[in-house]
Amino acid sequence: MSIEWTRWPADAIADRGLAMAKVQGLPARAAALRMLDAVMRRGETLDLAERSAAKGLTPSDRALARAIAGESLRWLRDLDAMIDGATQQILPDDAKPRMVLRMMLAQWLRLDTPPHAVIATGLELLTGGPRRLAHGVFSALVKQGVTLPDAPTLPPEVAARWSERAGPIATALAALPPLDLAIKDWSQTEHWAAELGGTSLAPGHVRLARGSAVERLAGFEAGAWWVQDIAASLPARLLGAGEGRRVLDLCAAPGGKTLQLAAAGWQVTAVDKSAKRLDRLVDNLDRTGLSAEVVAADALTWEPGCTYDAILLDAPCTATGTARRHPDVLHRIHAAQIAEMAELQAAILARAAQWLTPGGTLVYATCSLEPEEGEQQAAQCALPPAPVTADELPAGLQPTAEGWVRTDPSMLPDAGGMDGFFIVRFRAAG
Repeated sequence: MSIEWTRWPADAIADRGLAMAKVQGLPARAAALRMLDAVMRRGETLDLAERSAAKGLTPSDRALARAIAGESLRWLRDLDAMIDGATQQILPDDAKPRMVLRMMLAQWLRLDTPPHAVIATGLELLTGGPRRLAHGVFSALVKQGVTLPDAPTLPPEVAARWSERAGPIATALAALPPLDLAIKDWSQTEHWAAELGGTSLAPGHVRLARGSAVERLAGFEAGAWWVQDIAASLPARLLGAGEGRRVLDLCAAPGGKTLQLAAAGWQVTAVDKSAKRLDRLVDNLDRTGLSAEVVAADALTWEPGCTYDAILLDAPCTATGTARRHPDVLHRIHAAQIAEMAELQAAILARAAQWLTPGGTLVYATCSLEPEEGEQQAAQCALPPAPVTADELPAGLQPTAEGWVRTDPSMLPDAGGMDGFFIVRFRAAG
């Protein structure tokens, strides 16, 4: 039988309306399918895709849809190898049957969904020949007892870019990340670690097991802490105590570093291009009782009208260091996006360097694993370096020979890993 594989908008699923809603769990699967389509066919981020695709879902269905889409993306190449090994039909990468099969396998192999439940919900997303094919392929793979490898297979382009670190990083990507909290009052670190049943890797940090419902945890409503990966907390830590001095937090949203700086005694001006993302920053300032001047402006055109004792530039980037939480970056990010971001980063860094007071400190950071967005930016900056020392970092981390900081998901493996960041510190001439 010959089957014509059409390119589809996943939104066409909605045409089946109430019939789909009657199948328990189907709305979450339909949303996951729309997310995959948005990422793979349109190049959207998984976060952006979730906001539109999961609109109207219950919190539990939304979480399930995100998990299905995320695991499908995390293990995409391995799932595709299984699919291709079980059928002679040619299934284009963005064809609906392949998308559905990826989801079905991800639910079975990664989310421990029983095969009968996978079939009951997955096949409802298809009709006719594609439905029969998906049923046959999935059933055959279940009978074979296929398993995933210990680590996801990275796309060749990604593996080449990450070079000798690709293997360890891929291994780290197999495990979902824990939940990290930044504690507002560092003197309360031990208290909150005990109260929440977590562990601390550094002053002001508590790590919890994955799956905690953030809004229900003790201390959330009181603003005692906020969610922030330990790697993301390092740039602000390297500026130390503020003691009332002025700091500029450039590209500040969603605001974790702004909160850190305010809690450390800095007089903070937080600038970001996105007014919508700054709303979240303002909400967190209100919840934690911290204060900052918040400015919606483009760092490439904004003029501060003053100089600052310190500047924290967490620059826009490809975010490939967050692949544990955002596996879409494994498939969306290519050389063109990296080059575009590197050009933008260099332009913002050059402007920011002019806004330091004599002797002031600038910390540049990106949550990227790409040297064009990290090491190359550091090497090209005209400011004098202020090398980071080992005693400024959590136990188990070391600065590079240049005094820079490079983290990746394979680091701190016994403690649950961390995001990938590049951080460099400069100090203007006095």
